[in-house]
Amino acid sequence: MPTKTAAQQRAQAKRDYDAFLANCPSRQLLDRISDKWVALVLAALGSDGPDRPGDECSGEPRAMRYSELSRRLAGVSQKMLTQTLRSLERDGLLTRTVTPTVPVTVTYELTDLGLSLHHVIRGIKVWAEAHMDEVLANREDYDTRLA
Repeated sequence: MPTKTAAQQRAQAKRDYDAFLANCPSRQLLDRISDKWVALVLAALGSDGPDRPGDECSGEPRAMRYSELSRRLAGVSQKMLTQTLRSLERDGLLTRTVTPTVPVTVTYELTDLGLSLHHVIRGIKVWAEAHMDEVLANREDYDTRLA
């Protein structure tokens, strides 16, 4: 049996990825991006204003400082935001840039890989906001039938 190069092994693994299989590494990535704070950070990174229906907002990605993200994501703790940003940086979805100013300026920006996911996550966020009334009505109807 011929030996495969590392590139050939990676190509074979890529062909073999199937998230429906228990030992597929892509499950770890799905678990990561399905986390609420990861999804919200990816959706928020670069949004230049409120995302309410009727508001003017390009939704185009741009670099943001930690404090901007913290204000944008109501309810996120400092610890959770820091952990989320580190995990996204580790996965190559965003870059962290430190500028030596007084005080030091740290910005976060989506990489090309993160940008490709940003569009998907942002679409899910918009969908959830647009359909929340319908979901709440369905929940109420379901709960009434069970009572």
